[in-house]
Amino acid sequence: MSTALESYINRTVAIVTSDGRMIVGTLKGFDQTINLILDESHERVFSSSQGVEQVVLGLYIVRGDNVAVIGEIDEDPDSSLDLGNIRAEPLNSIVH
Repeated sequence: MSTALESYINRTVAIVTSDGRMIVGTLKGFDQTINLILDESHERVFSSSQGVEQVVLGLYIVRGDNVAVIGEIDEDPDSSLDLGNIRAEPLNSIVH
């Protein structure tokens, strides 16, 4: 997986964690256990009753054992989203 992650360095990525959180930020680095370092990051908190809340995290480390999915975000369509009008059920934790 580390080879695939190298192409994401200094790009905006979205990470879904095993506990159901979605964190968006600029990938600055990672190690052999897929611990991730994000800069200018924020968490997108979903709710079925109100729009998406964005919680600023800044420089943030995500432990590799808590990473479920990583993907690059296309910034043009993402910036045009009206997150205040998007409603969705929060993700559940992954159960092993």
